[in-house]
Amino acid sequence: MKLYSRGQVIFFSVLSCLLLVLLALGLGLLGFSPKKNVETELEEVSVTPEEADDPFLSLNLRQSPYTAPRMGNEGRPVADLLPYTEDERENINIYEKLNQAVVNITTETVAINWFLEAVPQQGGSGSGSIIDTRGYVLTNNHVIENANKVFINLADGSQHEGSLVGMDPENDIAVLKFDPPKGVELRTIPFGSSDNLKVGQKVLAIGNPFGFERTLTVGIVSGLGRPIQTDRQHIIRDMIQTDASINPGNSGGPLLDTQGRMIGINTMIYSPSGASAGVGFSVPINTAKRVVAELIQYGKVRRGWIDATVVQIFPALVRYARLPVNSGLLVSRTIRNGNAERAGIRQGSEAIRYGSSVIYLGGDIITMVDGMETSSLADLYSALEDNKPGDRIKVEIVRGGKKSTLELTLADREELLTR
Repeated sequence: MKLYSRGQVIFFSVLSCLLLVLLALGLGLLGFSPKKNVETELEEVSVTPEEADDPFLSLNLRQSPYTAPRMGNEGRPVADLLPYTEDERENINIYEKLNQAVVNITTETVAINWFLEAVPQQGGSGSGSIIDTRGYVLTNNHVIENANKVFINLADGSQHEGSLVGMDPENDIAVLKFDPPKGVELRTIPFGSSDNLKVGQKVLAIGNPFGFERTLTVGIVSGLGRPIQTDRQHIIRDMIQTDASINPGNSGGPLLDTQGRMIGINTMIYSPSGASAGVGFSVPINTAKRVVAELIQYGKVRRGWIDATVVQIFPALVRYARLPVNSGLLVSRTIRNGNAERAGIRQGSEAIRYGSSVIYLGGDIITMVDGMETSSLADLYSALEDNKPGDRIKVEIVRGGKKSTLELTLADREELLTR
């Protein structure tokens, strides 16, 4: 056993106490801290002459440390190196590249005053997309409907009178034309595809809502394949539903994907108040491409039709004629030696009067056309919307309570309906 002297015991005891005191100070257990001189610790901030003239910067506000900018590798604040997020840069790039290709369309209509005189007055307004450097503009039919004059307003503030190339009320599409200024190269909106769209996909809309020119809104594809009935006879199939804000004045403007390609034409909204409620609809661009090709080439859309007079079945007719089905199109008359008659479709023979119309009973009942069920005239228009004269289609009929399928060649609808 080793013995220590009194001096050694005192030395090690004092040394142990000092170590304990230093350890306690390091852990902050004793609560002693040197008094800070706040005034000496505040950094002096140099103020440039430009900042001195700015009342806000001259305040030299002292902010909390957590608000200080994060510094990048280059010693500059990260906010200066990356002022926008990737998503924001995408939106900015698309807008800067394409906003000048979106035009504001205004119209002039004619009204009759108290003296039965024709008086021009301001019509509606909407949007449109320049699709060709020669001055072709794609828009909605309802934007220019009943217009006496159409004016196309460009991003540089210039206004040009446009002419109607052609319109298709069934898909609410119209093509206009104006003469661009000499030496000016117009910006155009590129066409995309609406075949592979997905719900949840990001989309952007550029238009002129409430007259605010070239406004950008962003959203997603909320739904696909929406059938929207625009009037008593016409249904636009496969409409794109989006929550990107679409308001009055956006009609006719482009719906874009993240590559800046047009995937739809903003057409209508569903809103009790008349303003955007997050439910907007766009005509798919693949429909527009087909229609635009016809309008530019022919000034109209040529469509096929069944050369027969058909009557939409209604409950009173079902009861009176004891029809075997409750919905469909009753073939009242066919054209002699026409395509329908040659295909084997049978017309009615018993004439009855319903109101001011004469209906022939006993004919076939059409229940399906080109793979689409047809319970109304609107269904028939919709089924044949993308068919041309001369196309061969299959028609399902009910005759004597039995179903059968016939194949027939379509006639030209315009020729038939204008007879």
